[in-house]
Amino acid sequence: MSKIVIVSGATKGLGFAISSQLVNAGYLVVGISRTNSENYLHLMSNNPDSVFFHSFDFSNTEDISGLVKEIIKTYGRPYALINNAALGHDGVLATMHETSISELIKVNIEAPILLTKYVSRSMLLNREGRIVNVGSIIGSTGFNGLSVYGATKSALGGFTKSLARELGRANITVNTLAPGYMETNMTQGLQGDKLASITRRSPLGRLAHVNDAAQATMFLLSEGASSITGSTITVDAGSTA
Repeated sequence: MSKIVIVSGATKGLGFAISSQLVNAGYLVVGISRTNSENYLHLMSNNPDSVFFHSFDFSNTEDISGLVKEIIKTYGRPYALINNAALGHDGVLATMHETSISELIKVNIEAPILLTKYVSRSMLLNREGRIVNVGSIIGSTGFNGLSVYGATKSALGGFTKSLARELGRANITVNTLAPGYMETNMTQGLQGDKLASITRRSPLGRLAHVNDAAQATMFLLSEGASSITGSTITVDAGSTA
């Protein structure tokens, strides 16, 4: 029987790359996003018994408990949770609207914490599980115009470390994946000098690819990573070296 993995923000970018690699490795994938995508629909049609989709807006945090109950009732207890869904609004703090700040905090911090709260209950019953919180190098390095986004990603890193201590005795690992800038929808607005500046930071002279970060996620779910918990795996083509 295939192990069940829940992936939030599954239909695009890194979430889609993770979902694709999970399917190829024999996992059953339950993807959650606000909207589906052409690529994810194609993945579902090619793997009708192992790829599934639930539409959900993570700003509706009061409904997360019901979402998890529905998923567990339909597919069974999950082996792993990938907290990937996030908003990437940028803007100078002094002129950023308060509603945008609140939305970032709700979707990027409160939602993954609540999703983990309810999913981890099943893992505790199983006495086994893997949780990967997708952070960002911005949580530790900073970047102009991303102060609130950086704060949310830094918060996820702190969440990982304490939760790893809470769940370790039940054989549940909790780690942070910290990608650098990658070629995704969230970075499409980076062009010209800004993109060139980011690329120059990398010893490899390029951005990391979503497949690189997805491979790191696969490792954290593998038996080979059973002794890794409370850690941060950075995939950034060396830009923070």
